[in-house]
Amino acid sequence: MSGHRAGASDRDAGYRRGVDASHNAAPSDAAPREGGRRAAREAAAEPPRTGGRAEARRAQAKGGRGGSGGGNGGGPAGPAGRGRKKPGKKPNKKKIIAWSAASAVVLVAAAGGAVYLKLNGNINSFDKAGIASDRPPAATADANGNKPVNVLLIGSDSRGSGNSNLGGGGDDGARSDTTILLHVYADHKHAVGVSFPRDSLVEIPPCLVNGKWSKAQPNTMFNSAFSMGNTDKGNPACTQNTVEKLTGMRVDHTLVVDFNGFASMTSAIGGVNVCLPNAVYEGDLNPNLGHKGSLIFSKGVQEVSGQKALDYVRVRHGIGDGSDIGRMQRQQAFLSAMIKKVKGAGMDPTTLLPLADAATKSLTVDPDLASADKLLSFAMSMKAIDLHNIKFITTPWRFEGPRVAWVHPDVDNLWAALKADRTLDGQDASGGQRPDAPDANSPSAAPSSAAPAAPAVPAGSVNGAGARVMVYNGTATKGLTVSASAKLKDAKFTVTGTANAAAQNHDTTVIQYSSAEAKAAQELAQLFPGATLEKSSSPGLSVILGKDYAAANGGAAAGASGSGGAASAAPAPLPSSISNNARSADDDPCANVSYNG
Repeated sequence: MSGHRAGASDRDAGYRRGVDASHNAAPSDAAPREGGRRAAREAAAEPPRTGGRAEARRAQAKGGRGGSGGGNGGGPAGPAGRGRKKPGKKPNKKKIIAWSAASAVVLVAAAGGAVYLKLNGNINSFDKAGIASDRPPAATADANGNKPVNVLLIGSDSRGSGNSNLGGGGDDGARSDTTILLHVYADHKHAVGVSFPRDSLVEIPPCLVNGKWSKAQPNTMFNSAFSMGNTDKGNPACTQNTVEKLTGMRVDHTLVVDFNGFASMTSAIGGVNVCLPNAVYEGDLNPNLGHKGSLIFSKGVQEVSGQKALDYVRVRHGIGDGSDIGRMQRQQAFLSAMIKKVKGAGMDPTTLLPLADAATKSLTVDPDLASADKLLSFAMSMKAIDLHNIKFITTPWRFEGPRVAWVHPDVDNLWAALKADRTLDGQDASGGQRPDAPDANSPSAAPSSAAPAAPAVPAGSVNGAGARVMVYNGTATKGLTVSASAKLKDAKFTVTGTANAAAQNHDTTVIQYSSAEAKAAQELAQLFPGATLEKSSSPGLSVILGKDYAAANGGAAAGASGSGGAASAAPAPLPSSISNNARSADDDPCANVSYNG
């Protein structure tokens, strides 16, 4: 890229040279135009005719070229008005400049169109048939027409399409090396990226694999969703379905970047500043090497791009405790530095087009984002977000053997806060009054009839071992059974299944139990404060989730009914463990880049 403007190509440079040459080569006034039949004869080398006016013109022209004779031209003086050559009409320089400018505009417009066509040609999209039909509702716009946007970012470790040269290994298929849900708030002044540990044990919902829908897979590693079907392109639709089920939030767009794309993007912006807490060697990047190997990274701050940048975000061993948690922290630090670099260079098409060109060559997106216009528009929508207001966190988690489990209700409160457009420190970033929520200052605004629920007892203090529970959703709010099932599993209950209740108008959560399950029902009730206990003649134990549970988990408040209902209850404040561990995009690059190190 040396010697060129950002975003300019050799083709553009050649075009510029052509335009400059056309401006410098102005026609000479001393060389009048000759046209008509005479020009045609000379071009065909036709012998000139003799005599008459033609002979006089040739004689005068000869004298003008230095022949002997008197007068100004040295030739014989002819009759007045005869024998003199009429001066040619001078070209209109203003018209030439105007036409040149117009041509330049047309060519630039054509070049711009070619760039967009090129970018569009780079982009691949996945089949929308794999996106589940049972999805959380789309966010509603605020009073100013703005609404939050959720973008799922997936880093694929596919070895296909030449990626094995960058990532090593010979495994078939693809896994999600990195998954981040980026929530851009409705005010477009705040954003938060939530990392999903790839080893998280979650429930993978039914996914489309080879034309057939799979069965749900409980207690499965999160990154297994992307591997469904075992193809080099992965299964981004399955990952999107999984994230929507786990969070109860609608994913507006999904982007998958492979090794090649990531490496090219970092090179396109001229590298990114990163920091290592200690030196890193080849054996750390590839533990199967069997020896220490050569130095890859020295300790401290350094600039990386291409392969080196990829090695930085993938290295796991030799730093901290070698866990994936520490690697996610470095990935968040890298993305923070990358955003800082791009915003510092100026978020305009000149800066973004080279980055977009590099990214789109190895990018797979959802069908609704498969155009250069939409990609650039989304990038530009983040232009006004201050670096300090771009945060990165990891889902609240704990180790469960060699894997990771999510901590409830912390993670449930996180999704509720994001759905309500609350920042990590509790600010309302919805950007304006929601159309379905009455103005708090309006005389017609009535307080919600629902009393705030008592805080849930931590799942760790409840022991449901041996009890089997069926979970029903008794509301129109999607995704409630997912969070409730996770809460039950944390408390050692066995969830036998989930389904919608016969009616979706339950204001209060109901726990139904048989005589034999009375004690387990009391334990269960501690997880759902305010729930009504009902003795049943049917065997077993079941929970029917009501609007009170939905309100406590970011859904509609109890008693709310459409646009005329009461405003949604504010979500519970997030624990300080979440907000205190968040990284801002303007943080020190050496801070918080390892775990237990």
